[in-house]
Amino acid sequence: MAPDLYIRRSIERAILKAAGEFPALMLTGPRQSGKTTVLKRLFGRSHRYISLELPDIYNSALSDPRGFLALYPPPIIMDEIQYAPGLLQYIKERIDSDRRKKGQYLLTGSQNLLLSEKITESLAGRTAVLKLLSLSRREIGRNPDKPFPWESDRSRDKEKIISDPLKLWAQILRGGFPELVSEPQRDQSMWFSAYTHTYLERDVRFIRQVGDLIAFQNFLKTIVSRNAQLLNLSQISRDLGISVNTAKNWLSVLEATYQVFILRPYHSNIGKRLVKMPKIYITDTGLLCHMAGLRTAEHALAGAMGGSIFETAVLLEIIKGYMNRGIEPPIYFWRTSTGEEVDLLIDEGGKLIPIEVKLSSTPNPAMAKGIEIFQRTVKKKTGKGYVVHSGESVLPLGVSVTAIPFAKL
Repeated sequence: MAPDLYIRRSIERAILKAAGEFPALMLTGPRQSGKTTVLKRLFGRSHRYISLELPDIYNSALSDPRGFLALYPPPIIMDEIQYAPGLLQYIKERIDSDRRKKGQYLLTGSQNLLLSEKITESLAGRTAVLKLLSLSRREIGRNPDKPFPWESDRSRDKEKIISDPLKLWAQILRGGFPELVSEPQRDQSMWFSAYTHTYLERDVRFIRQVGDLIAFQNFLKTIVSRNAQLLNLSQISRDLGISVNTAKNWLSVLEATYQVFILRPYHSNIGKRLVKMPKIYITDTGLLCHMAGLRTAEHALAGAMGGSIFETAVLLEIIKGYMNRGIEPPIYFWRTSTGEEVDLLIDEGGKLIPIEVKLSSTPNPAMAKGIEIFQRTVKKKTGKGYVVHSGESVLPLGVSVTAIPFAKL
């Protein structure tokens, strides 16, 4: 009997809850993040399965939607619904015939550009929408329900820490896509090359705003080079010789297909001029390293992008933790026009948790400076701050700042 390669996902509890409360569930996320696998794992015995990605299938759904739904009645898992978004209004019709039945339609989509408006129009109040990114480190470590330090102070709990920095960076380099994690013998460079080719040929071509794939690829490479930096679309458009509107459209494509995460700045009336530009991050560290041309852990760690890649790893662990509970990540960054900054801010029940990310494995009090400035500025709204580093130590860096290893997240 073949070994079970399935890795339990943190989102399973939210999926089961949503399917028990809504007639339909929409599970979105990037291609190959495990959406279909988790739905089949949870509902494979109770629901039929159909993929709308195949041309004959989606053409049938588009040409005769009522006939198609009669042929594939609920309970059913419908994969890649973005290929036949017109089905949604007919699914609404079927749901409304008996609203008491829950979990009738379990839908997946690798694109969100066409879905949000259609869901608002067709399935408002009838569907739950959840997002699934690639595997988090807590899922890879078989501890999917682990709380964050600011939720439960487990900073001194006994927990295995990766002491070898190259081993940690080998994990970061490989990323979190389930196929690469569960099959360590797979050639990751070949896998990511196939992934990006499939993404460009299928997903990007499917979205009408993109006509010139080569120019779009150059745009994507430029975004990679600016990972974890302020996003200045005017500057990018000048550098590439494209219009700002084209840059905005292409960014919306990347965001809609879950290839990037846009981190918004935190604003409040605190008497300082704050930066208003957002920051941008690629949503998988393995994909980020591949597109940046980094093929070894040594190169990734020692290269010019080491700090931004590590910051991305920390950010992704946090946003995946919230998304997997069905919560939109309450996360921001803070930066003043004079250069004072905090990498990440978590809005935890109205209390702001400041987090600094440092590539160094040797934390020191100077690393807490930005957090302490923020705490003095905002005062009562702030909670305990954390400096997340790549080493093993847990130690205080100030009255209300603690250094914790990345593995403790």
